[in-house]
Amino acid sequence: MKTTYVLILTFLSFGVSIQAQELIPISKNEILVKVSENNSSIKISEEEFKQARADYRQTNAVFLPNITLSHTAMATTNPLMAFGSKLNQEILTQSDFNPALLNNPSQIENYATKFEIQQPLINLDGMYQRKAAKSKMEAMSLKTERTQDYLAFEVDKAYMQLQLVYKAVIVLEKALDAANANKKLAENSFKQGYLQRADVLNVEVRVTEVQNQLQSAKSNVQNASNYLSFLMNDETYVIYKPSDELKVATFTMEDQSVSENRSDIKAMKLASKAFEAMNKADKMAFLPTLNAFGSYELYDDQIFQDDANGYLFGAQLSWNIFQGSKRFGKAQKSKAELEQSKLEYQQYVSQSNLELNKAKRAFIDAENKLKLNKLALEQSEESLRIRTNRFKEGLEKTSDLLMAETQYAQKQLEYYQTIFEYNYSQAYLQFLTIE
Repeated sequence: MKTTYVLILTFLSFGVSIQAQELIPISKNEILVKVSENNSSIKISEEEFKQARADYRQTNAVFLPNITLSHTAMATTNPLMAFGSKLNQEILTQSDFNPALLNNPSQIENYATKFEIQQPLINLDGMYQRKAAKSKMEAMSLKTERTQDYLAFEVDKAYMQLQLVYKAVIVLEKALDAANANKKLAENSFKQGYLQRADVLNVEVRVTEVQNQLQSAKSNVQNASNYLSFLMNDETYVIYKPSDELKVATFTMEDQSVSENRSDIKAMKLASKAFEAMNKADKMAFLPTLNAFGSYELYDDQIFQDDANGYLFGAQLSWNIFQGSKRFGKAQKSKAELEQSKLEYQQYVSQSNLELNKAKRAFIDAENKLKLNKLALEQSEESLRIRTNRFKEGLEKTSDLLMAETQYAQKQLEYYQTIFEYNYSQAYLQFLTIE
């Protein structure tokens, strides 16, 4: 008994906490601002763009020199190294040519400071690799733009869902009030002997059904609010209330088509260009490269001194003629990747057109459905009014009243659902045709 009492108190306290939870009014524009600032998908897309930009900046090495500065200290008794170190330090004397000293020199210390520069002159494969990296960077920028467009569309849909579930709560609350009022009428009629107990039970069942539906609708309010919190990357997960009610949006469907300037389609095209540039880079790897080089060197037998110095500069033309067919295979692979990217681009455009045609038909269906459901709603409302008046006068069966009441609530929910579908089809059409 004690356990049952504790469970009842726990359930009641939980219900009170849900009811007492604050409802925060919010507009769609407010959500869009927070999503653009905080959404994780946008941040991830931005980081991917930064990675691609960093890859592109690495290709500056095709033009810019490679500069190094080093200081080397060593001690040696190696005959060749010892003689060369003295020669670099400019301290070689006549006595150093003594064969005994040449073959068995004393330990000599050598400190060398070297400033070296390498400058690419002709590197054709690197040039095309740079073009590929640039195309990839631009594609990632467009991907970020498309991600923002998609999230704006997702916010639109999620906000309409929030509006819809609030409409469902309002409809079911009114249905519950009507069901409770009919229950009182039925109980009074039963006491006066006009109704049987079975009729009263039918009315009570109807009340219970509406209560269950209302509870589900309130849970859907929390679900819709939580999804908006997720889009805004807000972990507080409060309950939101839309500032604007769900209503039919005005829209005129024109002869729209999928534009090749749409950001995701342009990104696909740039990706194909990147593969094309990589294929050309692999082909250019068969050609020689030309690089200039130079160095300035300081030598001494003391650390960080420069009693002797010298410089070196020149150019190198190198041609890697054969690498065991590695380059042939690499070029064949990049060619296949290029052809695959072209096919994927064509398939993506074709699929986008397919989605657009499907969305156009869905909009027309939703428009026709909206007109029919509006008419059905008006008819069911009038039917319920007539049957309610007749029931009060004892001229209508309880089952007929319950059926009319159920039908009216159902038609209301269907009407608001159709408004959602109509508005959603508009938003989806705009998303598919945006440039």
